[in-house]
Parts: sequence; C-alpha cells; structure tokens
Amino acid sequence: MVSRSCNSVVDPVWLRVRVLRVLWALLAVLLGPWRLWAVIYDFHECTWHVVLNKFQRVGENLESDQFVHQEPVDTVRGVFNMLVDSPIDRRERYLGFPYYLKINYSCHGQHSEDLVRSGHLTGLKPLVLVTFQAPVNFYRWKIEQLQIQMEAAPFRSKGGPPGLGEGAVCVMSWYTPMPIKNGSVVMRVDVSSNGLGPIIPSKRFHVNINGFLKMGADNRIQFTVGDELFDIKPRYFVNVSSRPLWYNVDQSPVLILGGIPNEKALLMTSTNFREFSLVELSIDSCWVGSFYCPQADFSATIYDAISTESTLFIRQNQLIYYYTGTYATLYDSSHSSKWVRVLASECIKKLCPVYFSSNGSDHVIALTTGKHEGYLHFGTITDGLVSFELLPRNQTVCKRMFGIHLSVGPVAGGQGLRLWERKEGEGDFTVFSPPIVTEEMTILYTVPLFIPDARGLEFLMILGTESYTNTPMIPKGLSFNLYNNLLFIWGNFLLQSYNAENFIYLADFPKESSIKYMVNSFRGDVAIVTETEEIWYLLEGTYHLYRIFPSHGWDIHVSLQVMKQSSLYASKETMVTLFYEENKLYQLVYLTHGKQDQLVKRLVPMEKLLMYEQHKQIHTVRDGSHRTLSFSNLCPFEVMRLGNLPNPQAYTRQERYLARPPMVLNPSGFHSENSLAVYQGLVYYLLRLHSKYHKPYADPVHDPTWRWWKNKKQDEDYYFYLASNWLSAGGVHIDMGSYEKIYDLKSHFGLPERIFLDKGGEYHFSIFLTTRGYSFEMGTDIGVVLLREVQRLQGAEQGPMGTTIIAGSYPQVVGASGFCFQDTHLGPRLQGNLMVPVFIGCPPGKRLAFDITYTLKYMRQQNKHYFDCMRVDPEMPCFLYRDMFYPFFLIQDLVTGDSGSFKGSYVLKVVGGGPSLDSIVDYNEEEIYRYNSPLDKTGSRIWTTKTSETTHDMAFYIMSYKRSGIEWLCLENSPCYDMTPQGIIAPEFFFKVLVSNRGVDNSTYCNYQLIFLLHIHGLPLSAKRALFIVIVSASVLVGMVILYILFCLLWPYAVNACNHLRWRINNIIASESYYTYATSSRAFSISSQSSFGPLSQVPSVDDFKVQDQKHKADLEPAEKKKP
Repeated sequence: MVSRSCNSVVDPVWLRVRVLRVLWALLAVLLGPWRLWAVIYDFHECTWHVVLNKFQRVGENLESDQFVHQEPVDTVRGVFNMLVDSPIDRRERYLGFPYYLKINYSCHGQHSEDLVRSGHLTGLKPLVLVTFQAPVNFYRWKIEQLQIQMEAAPFRSKGGPPGLGEGAVCVMSWYTPMPIKNGSVVMRVDVSSNGLGPIIPSKRFHVNINGFLKMGADNRIQFTVGDELFDIKPRYFVNVSSRPLWYNVDQSPVLILGGIPNEKALLMTSTNFREFSLVELSIDSCWVGSFYCPQADFSATIYDAISTESTLFIRQNQLIYYYTGTYATLYDSSHSSKWVRVLASECIKKLCPVYFSSNGSDHVIALTTGKHEGYLHFGTITDGLVSFELLPRNQTVCKRMFGIHLSVGPVAGGQGLRLWERKEGEGDFTVFSPPIVTEEMTILYTVPLFIPDARGLEFLMILGTESYTNTPMIPKGLSFNLYNNLLFIWGNFLLQSYNAENFIYLADFPKESSIKYMVNSFRGDVAIVTETEEIWYLLEGTYHLYRIFPSHGWDIHVSLQVMKQSSLYASKETMVTLFYEENKLYQLVYLTHGKQDQLVKRLVPMEKLLMYEQHKQIHTVRDGSHRTLSFSNLCPFEVMRLGNLPNPQAYTRQERYLARPPMVLNPSGFHSENSLAVYQGLVYYLLRLHSKYHKPYADPVHDPTWRWWKNKKQDEDYYFYLASNWLSAGGVHIDMGSYEKIYDLKSHFGLPERIFLDKGGEYHFSIFLTTRGYSFEMGTDIGVVLLREVQRLQGAEQGPMGTTIIAGSYPQVVGASGFCFQDTHLGPRLQGNLMVPVFIGCPPGKRLAFDITYTLKYMRQQNKHYFDCMRVDPEMPCFLYRDMFYPFFLIQDLVTGDSGSFKGSYVLKVVGGGPSLDSIVDYNEEEIYRYNSPLDKTGSRIWTTKTSETTHDMAFYIMSYKRSGIEWLCLENSPCYDMTPQGIIAPEFFFKVLVSNRGVDNSTYCNYQLIFLLHIHGLPLSAKRALFIVIVSASVLVGMVILYILFCLLWPYAVNACNHLRWRINNIIASESYYTYATSSRAFSISSQSSFGPLSQVPSVDDFKVQDQKHKADLEPAEKKKP
C-alpha cells in the first residue's frame, strides 16, 4: 500500500524508464504546438503558491510565517566548516537569512500534493526572481535596481508516513532562501517555470518586511500598534461606504485601511491583502472641542489612514497620530514604540496622501480648519523622523483654501502641489500652486460655476465661449499624475489638463453622479468610484469613459463565475476598497454567505468586462435563406506588435545576479537541511560581494564575483572530479559558474516598466500594425525630442545617481481605447495603447572609480620608473612624491558590465589627510580652499598642475583625461609640510582626494563623485629640519673623528700601561706561588732527614724562626742589600 501511495525515485523501475522519458521528451517537442493549443484554455487554472518559512521550520507543513526578523543570522557557519575541500574560502564569514520561500502549485480540481510530486518527477523546477525596491532616502542608501534569480531546491517534507525508505516521495516542496538587503523593505517575488512539466503561468508575490510586529514573551508574534481582532463582524463592512487606499506608491511595505464604523481599528497587510489582519489601535482617543475647533459629536472611527515607507498616519476626529515602525534595514536610530499625537493644538479636517517621495523623503498633508483655516501642514518623513511645516509661509488667514485630494511630487524646483482656493463671498473655485519652495503664489485656473453643455460630444475644450447648463459644478478633489503631468479636477464632473491651464471637459460622465474618489495606476489607467459605488474606467490620454459596475458586461462575468462555483462572488457583497496592483485593478470585497462571511481580494477583469460590453452591440445579417448573428468590431486594426526592441538592461538599469542551489550527492536529488543552509550562505555572500564592490579602487576585472573565485578557478576541474566520484566534502558540490552576474538579458516582446535616459540618450523601437491583411511599421524614438520638452517644462539638472525628473511616453492608436483586444494564454488584454515612464537624469548603476591599473602603467611610461613603499599593500599602491602623478578614472556600468575611461572634465580636491591611516582628518571648507585653490596666497597649497583651465570663479583647476598631471608641492602652511620621519623610512602621507564633475562636465546628467585615499611616500624635509639634521649629523661625525684621533694617539701609552700593569700582576702572582712552593718544599726535606737520622734530633721552634728570617732576607730586592 505504501509503495502505491508514494513514488520512490530510487526504485529500479525508475532507473529503467529514464531512457523512455528521453524519448517522450523528444515526442513532446514535436507535439509542442498541439500541446499549447490543448492547454490554452486551462493555462490559467494552475497557479503558484508561495509562503514564508522560518529557517528552523523548513520542511514543516505549517502556515506562512510573518516577516519580522530583518537581519542575517549566524546559522550556517558549522555547515561551511565541513566543506574542507571546496572552492569557498572557509576563513570568510558566511551568514544565513532568517527565512525560506516555500513554493508549491495547485490546479483547479486536483490534489496539490499529487501535482507537486508529478511536477518534480517530470523535471519541473520553479525559478524565483526577487526584486529589491530601492529606498526613498537616496542620500543614505545607494539607488539601485537589484534582482537575484534563484532556482528552487526540492526538499522532502518532514513528518511523512512511517515505514518509508529514504527515496520515498510523498509530500515535498521547493525552497529558496529569502534574501534581505540593507535599504530595502519592499520585495517582489516572481515565480515562473523552467519550461518542463506542467505549464503554469508566472505569478508575482509581495513579500514585505512588517516593521510593526514583535516577538511576545510567549514567542508569539504580536502587533506593536495594537491588539489583533480575530472576530470580524459583519457590521464592520456591510452597508458601509467604500474608501480609498492611500499609500506611497511602490515604497510602502505595509498597507492600512480604516473606515470601520465606531471602531479604532485598521486592516493591515504586508502582502497587498493576500493576507491581512484586523488590529485595534492602542491610542488614547481623547478629544475635547474648543472655540477654534468645535466638535459636534465624537466617533472612534479612523477616517483617514496613510502608510509610507516607515511610518503610519491616521486621523481620528480632528487628531492626527503617527507610528514609526522598526526597520533595522533602513535606519539605526531608535524611535518611539507607541502612537505619537502630532499637531495637538491644531484642528485637522483632512489628512491627504502624497503618492511619491521627493528629495529623499516621504510626505503627507494635513488640512486645517478653525483658527488656521486656509493653511496646511506639510509633513516630511525622513528615516522615520516626522516633522511638519505650516504653509503658505506668508499667506494670510483671509484667503481660504478648500482642498480634498492633493498630490506632491518631484517636479522642477521642488514639489509640485495643486490646491483649491475659494474666494470670499463668491461661489467659484480657483486652482493654484502654493509656495512650497518660493514665496509666491501662482493662480493656475478658475473653475466655471456651471457644467458646460457638450451637445452630444464626448469631450469639450473649455475656452470660455461655450454654453453651460443649469447644473452647478461642485468640485470635490484633485488628482495629479507625475508621469504625464495630467491633472484631474473632479466632483459631479470631470476635467483634465496637461498644463493646468487648458482644461477639457469629459462629457461621458453623467452630471447626476458625483465622484467619491479616483484610483490611479500611474501607468495610464484610472478607476473612478462614485458616491453610489459605481465604478468607471478611463484610459489617460483618451476622452471616453466606461461604466464597469453596474453594467451588462459585469452581469455576464458574474454569471460565468457563479457557473464555475467561484468562491470570490456572492449574491450579497460590499466593496470595501478599490486599488491597483501591478497595473491590474483589484477589489477588496466583503462577501455574505450566511454563516461563512469572508473578506476577499479579487481581480476586476477590465478587459473581459469591456469586451462583454462591446459584444452586446449585435445585429443580424442575412446569409442565404437564414439570418445569422454579427458582432461589430470597432477596433481600427487587427494586431499590434512591437519590434526592434533593444536589450532592456541598459535602459531599465536592472542589475541581476544568478544563484543556483549546490549540487547534492544524493541519488534521490533531494536536498537536506545542510545543503539548504549552504545555499543560504552562498546567496548571502553573493549579495555581500555586490555591496563591497562599490570601492574607490577599480578591480582589474569589472565583475563583483571575480574576487570570489579568482584563486580557485584554476582548480575547477579538480572539484568537478571530486563531485563526479561522490567525494565532495559535506555531500554537496559548489559550481563556481552557478553564481554570477547577468549582463545580457533579452527583451520579451514588450516595453519595459520604466526607462532611464541620460543626456543625449535615446530608446528606439518599432510598432507594427496589421489591419485586414495589410501591415505597416511605425517607428518610435523616445529620446532627444522628449528630452528637450522635459527640459523646457521642468529643467533637468545635473545631480547624484538616481535623481531624475519624470516624463512619460504614450504611443496610442486613435480609436483603440476600449475596443481593441488581443487574445493571449492569460486571457484578453487591451492593445493600441502603450505607456512608458521615462526618467530623465542620472541613471542608477553607474559609478566613477580610480583606475589604478592604467595609472600605474602610464606613470611607469612617463616617469621611466616606479618605486613602491617598503611595506607593499596590493590594495593601495604607493606613489613617489617627486614623480608626476597622472590619475585616471573609469566609468563602470554595473548593469551592463561596460567599463571605459572617464573622458569628461572634473575637479580634484584634497579634502583630508594624515601621516597614517589612523590619523586622517577631514578638512573644513576654508582649509580645502587654501590647500587646493590656485588663488591661495598663504603658502598652503598641496599640489599644482600645468593646466590653466579653472572654474568660473577661478577657485579650482578643471582637469580632464588629457590634462591630468599633478605635481606635489606641500608648501609651508600645508598639512604635509615638514613631516617627521618614522625611523629610517622617508616620510609618508595619506591624502583623502575628492573627484567630482559637478558643474564642469556637460556630457552627462550624472554628478559623479569619488572619494579615495592616496598614499604618497618620499616626502621632502623642510629647510630648517634638514639643516638641523645636517648639523646634528656633522656634529656626530666630527665627534667620532676626534675620538678616533685621540684613540690613535693615546693607544701606545695605553698599551704600555696595560703591559706594566699586567707585569706587576704577574709578579705578585708568581711571588705568592713561589713562597707557597718554598715553604712546602723545606718542610718536606726536613721531614725526610728526620726519617733517616736519629729520632732524638728533632728541630725546635727556634730553629724554624731562624730559617724563616733567612728566607725573607733572600727574597729582598738586590738594590736594597748592603755590600
């Protein structure tokens, strides 16, 4: 029974059928076209599923984990220590990520476990592409468009049926690491197939970091903003009006939605409502009315809710609160862990979103009433720090403003803001631009009092000469699109303008309805929600509006979904909100199914609804003797396709890395926890190499992964030999070619999401239209013409990397809006309208680097020699002081891999320095001027050059590729003058050099700036110190000569004295020795005589005294003896 319920990949039968599977694969290639047509209708029935699993819970069949932990963890070091014979350097530090991505898929009406097992056995491997969203604050973080592509590794789930062998496959999933990158809290995960096994369409998931969660005392995840409510009551949503979803586009990791009646609660999600929670906020809810801010009644409802990259804002009654999340990947400073009431003394009637960041910060707008009515508070959020400014600065309270929906964005000169002004005692309204940067107010347009009479036209240009109806215009809000400068004024009418001066009235919108809010995709699509919950659709650049709900097309779509028994539709439902995600319109709907009520997110199939609406226009035609139905095709062409598309990376600026899992030496092919840990560490180190690559000195090979394998590449065959013979340590084989940077991505027959153009850049493509058998080509160039228009309107300027101004390109076919569709395997899609956001300025992904390799080569040629320091540092070579210094620089394109010499103009300054690396100090502005300016008269200059070109104020030299020679001066008042030598080594100095092309290079919009250290040795001594050293040296030398002479003269006398002293010493020693010998000899002789003579003749004591005196007399010198 077990063998039938589970497949075993080590079964002998499986080994025998491998050849048959190859033949089946060849047959599948031949039958590929038929297979595609066979599955085209069921293609969308299969879908991917991605959940987040903690590192310690891999292989467990549990629900998704919350993205709480934000820093790498030290969990893979022990595994890497086992890889003793592998291409990695075990001395490096490898870390892991706290989460995995668990990947499965399901198809309608089939069991998911069986499908996953079948897909694995047929060669299916999910490909995962993780895209990191660039941060808001580009002053703190580098702006880059980074992606990493991974291949999912198969892993058997834990807790399978007992008694199965190691090769049994019952429950399995695919896993990849979930990488984390500093500066990014918003990640998009795209899952696609490798082309084998079942056909599953690609799907995108939002996996964002939730900085409003924490680990509780019981190791359970808790919300920091309040308490989670698990009982979702129908009264929260039933018969409650829908409300807009406000957030910072593409930057907000957490979305919030208020409007729950009489509850201080929010809907919170970090997955774009794929999963969500109802949270009761921990705010004081205290409000007391005043004379300046009357409060008729109190309500706990959260009326306005806005989410930014790091902070949440809410309005309850007239009070504003904000809460800053915990995001370790964005900033280091700690913030308050509670709701903070702001503008407590103000009376706030509306909190308005700002959809796009500006100047490295997020923004919100608070409109006041009461004592400060007519003013607004402009909020700025930078790294979680919130501040408000009262605007206009010089505006009087007499001029009132009436603003409902506002928008701010990075336009020329600062933020572009459009507000209402209502004149005192009059009924008309004026659109004006308040002074955000300047102190002047500009009136843009005066709204008519009554709705114009279009007389059957779709649109009407407002010139002042048209006739009007008796219905008054009641403006309610504004909507502004930064990509195309399209401004909407809406209420019981709809006006649009591209210059905020000339407006067009869109007559398709009925004056009996009133718009409640607008939802902009910022990709050309606009959805409109009325006070009666109607949904209208408008394509920007056109003038025809379509009512989507209620409509004939909506009824057809709902009927088809009910026939399919879809769980996303019910007879009683309430729309909670409407929002765009990846250019698709979604609804958050509360469905009433009796006791099984639920809140769901569902797609609004705009193309199908428009197609159904178009097909209701039918008529009959006679075909012989009978009549047939005929549908009108209002599309002016049949097929529209794009051609001659360039490779996208040079324009999208997407950097992409490839990381495949290590090869496991296991017959089943399944990975273990150790091999997945190795995969984690390799992905971490790959991203670490990417972040470390931005160093000032350029590597000889322009690739971040070059340093990883440069010392192991020659042994690649050896490692492959070990793996082929199952001898690799740890049971895994690391293929060095599986971790690389991709530079040659191809276009996929569509325009990119966005385009970055530098000065003089162009993007070329062709549009092919086919109509009734005829085809023609329409070339399109996005480049110089658009650039000149943008410069004229907004003033493009040179700035740092990532600072751009926004334009838009809208190639459209007249009459195609809402009528032209193209059938694809994913269903119908609109065609005839294209929208490409174009960013004019400095494209991200380029950098200026010091070309040390060519600099050394050129200096050897020019100076005929090169002397390095005695202590050689391969990362920072030395340069001799007396040699001319010729610096060269590179412009490295980190996206395409191109690297070339920087041939523009630049300014070089010494901005810091010190005699050692530990003593380097930064100079102030005055010191930088004195040390580098040719106008300096204080004798402080550090260097000079032969070039005569200077900046406009003649303060600094302008250098270039052909004028780069530098001569070191180190004058008397410079910091490198008169350096004290350390030992016998010549003085050294480290210069901190700044190179910038800002204001002197007209070939690019990029403000390249490079700061690097320059090691100079052999610095000369000052005249005083040199004279002092000469005097001391001469004195020492003369003293040594004198000592030598004295030594030579006194040496003979010293020798004689030494000899005489030695002779005296020898005599004394000899005398003592003779006396001792003589005494001992006499005693021996007397004793000998007594032994042979009579025994009675023994000498007396007196005899010894006489003999002793005689002996002393013999020892006296001869000159003392008397004759």
